[in-house]
Amino acid sequence: METKRQEIQPNVPESEAPIRIVVIAGPTASGKTTFAIEVAKRYNGEIVSCDSMQLYSYMDIGSAKPTPEERSQAVHHLIDCVDPLAPDGSFSVAKYAEMAEEAIRDIYRRGRLPIVCGGTGLYLNAILYTMDFADTPSDPAFRARLDRIAEEEGPEALHQMLQEKDPEAAERIHPNNVKKVIRALERLEGGEKAVQSFSQVRQKNPLYDPILIGLTRDRAELYERIDRRVLQMIDEGLVEEVKGLQQMGLTEEHISMLGIGYKEILDYLNGNSKFTEAIERIQKNTRHFAKRQLTWFRRYDTMSWLNLSEFSSVQEAMEELFSWLDRRL
Repeated sequence: METKRQEIQPNVPESEAPIRIVVIAGPTASGKTTFAIEVAKRYNGEIVSCDSMQLYSYMDIGSAKPTPEERSQAVHHLIDCVDPLAPDGSFSVAKYAEMAEEAIRDIYRRGRLPIVCGGTGLYLNAILYTMDFADTPSDPAFRARLDRIAEEEGPEALHQMLQEKDPEAAERIHPNNVKKVIRALERLEGGEKAVQSFSQVRQKNPLYDPILIGLTRDRAELYERIDRRVLQMIDEGLVEEVKGLQQMGLTEEHISMLGIGYKEILDYLNGNSKFTEAIERIQKNTRHFAKRQLTWFRRYDTMSWLNLSEFSSVQEAMEELFSWLDRRL
């Protein structure tokens, strides 16, 4: 496994040692669920989902939730815990950080290993870094929409919004600093004519001692897996799932329906595209999303990468991962 840099241990009071967690991240369709389950089985662990869509109840196929069989092999947390019909903005990155900490502490107290698994970079940031959520936005729905734009369209899209509203702030704030860009846009939305410089520096969260593992594949293989998985979702009933969500009252106005797979099928059901076009758009948008995920996760300087395309089988890659983890756990 490729390690960029030796892990940095967070500074915490001696009275409270940091909680060792294993993070398995990577782009969609890379195989994270399979590896997380096997790590949980080998090291007496439980899995904390780090996926912004798997949180929602009733949204199973399009979010690629672990199957009932997979969930029977390892305990999963933060899946099916948010009502997709809840008012927009009722769930936020701050709320996720709070729930993740509660789950991780619970797993740790019971003598088990917390394993964070998923591909939502904003949520992983909320775990790994001490982020300032003190200034609650006046419009939580606005923050939720910004969170979704950052996840689905990438940090560049958010930064472009800031560039249009406050060029000086955009010049000062790096596009990859999503938290600051969001705070700037919120303040502008709240009536400020220009955003003053932020003084707080992002700090590593002292609660955790993370081992970061990134799973990846060669681009051609990853994109082929994405295209196949989209077709598999269609075969499993993604259209019927979206129809059922419509019958529950969900529309394109709900944040939960803006996820890739749901918005394209909803567009098709509303008569705005052909079925084949919807499938192609899901595949294309998912490939673009995977590229942005890789860009996001490669910014973590302590992430160790495992390229699954370099192994002849999943089992061979798993043995390499176990050998690597045995020396660290």
